[in-house]
Amino acid sequence: MLSTAVSAVSGYALAKYRFPGRDAIFTLLIGGVLVPAVVLAIPQYLLFSKIGLADSHWAVLLPQILHPYSIYLARIYAAAAIPDSLLEAGRIDGAGEWRLMSRVAMPLMVPGMVTIFLFQFVAIWNNFLLPFIMLGDDGKFPLTVGLYTLLVSGANQPALYNLILTGAFLSIVPLIALFLTMQRYWKTDLSSGAVK
Repeated sequence: MLSTAVSAVSGYALAKYRFPGRDAIFTLLIGGVLVPAVVLAIPQYLLFSKIGLADSHWAVLLPQILHPYSIYLARIYAAAAIPDSLLEAGRIDGAGEWRLMSRVAMPLMVPGMVTIFLFQFVAIWNNFLLPFIMLGDDGKFPLTVGLYTLLVSGANQPALYNLILTGAFLSIVPLIALFLTMQRYWKTDLSSGAVK
């Protein structure tokens, strides 16, 4: 949720404000989208081990807060969904920038934020490499790494395959439930937050 909020605010700022270096930040953002997460895994481990956060859940969660692709999606969505004339009308009526963002822009961005949230949730839920590298304690493993360790030990004990298949089935249940509960936000009209 924090990552979605950071992405939405960053995308809104990049789409609707003119400031020096905006294009350079966007170019850097596009470059960040092109860098695969595998390349960053070892440097992140070295960084987190140096500050004492390796083998903790923070080492897996903190890198997910700043997600370049989500900021890119939020920027594109904000540019398309929030008319400049609506923001200008709010400024003429005396609304400050914070009020414009929270009361005008964010309600218009709800379908885009739901999409970003679902992308990020699926990416975090299915994340294998980062927890596999960062965590050493079996009790802290997420579902993906736990199923992998069961699969490795199941090579010698075929009876574990039933547990692995059951675990794989149960691992998709939260994803299906989340998609079913969030799909109503996609049906929301783009102008739902504009005029009441």
